Amino acid sequence: MRHLIKEIMKRIKKFIVGVGVALGIAGVATPASAQYYEIMNQLPSLISPALSGSGRYKGSIDAGWSKTLGSKDADFLEFSTSQGYQYNSWFYMGVGLGVDVLFAHQNDGWGTNWNPNMDFDYNHSSTKTAAMIPVFTDFRVNLGSQSKVSFFIDLKIGCSFLASNDYIAIGDGYLTNQEYFYLRPSMGFRIPTNSKNPKQAFDVGISYKLLTSNYWSYWSRSITLNSLGVTAAFEW
Repeated sequence: MRHLIKEIMKRIKKFIVGVGVALGIAGVATPASAQYYEIMNQLPSLISPALSGSGRYKGSIDAGWSKTLGSKDADFLEFSTSQGYQYNSWFYMGVGLGVDVLFAHQNDGWGTNWNPNMDFDYNHSSTKTAAMIPVFTDFRVNLGSQSKVSFFIDLKIGCSFLASNDYIAIGDGYLTNQEYFYLRPSMGFRIPTNSKNPKQAFDVGISYKLLTSNYWSYWSRSITLNSLGVTAAFEW
């Protein structure tokens, strides 16, 4: 078992170094390159409790609402749960599953009625309301004491699946694919609800969500949906 853990740590270190180098080349995180190595060195102590079963279980349920920015207008009603390990007083890592109900809005609609290309599949019907299923890894950092009101930063990253065969009519075109890249950072305040059990708390905050997808319209074949919203959660 110990040999397996060492091998997993070795592979994770290589992955993190690769990510750090790639981001540095892209000019995204050059000033913070030293932090990648710090994270890499600390990662074994963070992951070992989960592999050995000695970590502290923690769960949460989350609800929120967000609205897209730009011409691709849509609203999201969001529900999710996250289950994982609280490694210490400030760091949590887990996995989660959610349901996002998408309410899309069209613009003038002219682009959806004219198809100058032959690759649009008219065998699919269209809808403006659909459910999406995000599956993600969840990372959270708490700044402050668990027994008092504190500040949190949360990052969910994974993919989201469209739970429908229908195309989503949005803007002047359609969302056509069945899976999306999913990124949802949020921040806010953690408010303890039980003085005898500081693990129980109510969270309120703001969130940003990024979804990337294939798109069909006269103008483009890809789309990035950016949305801002509010979130509320209960953790235990």
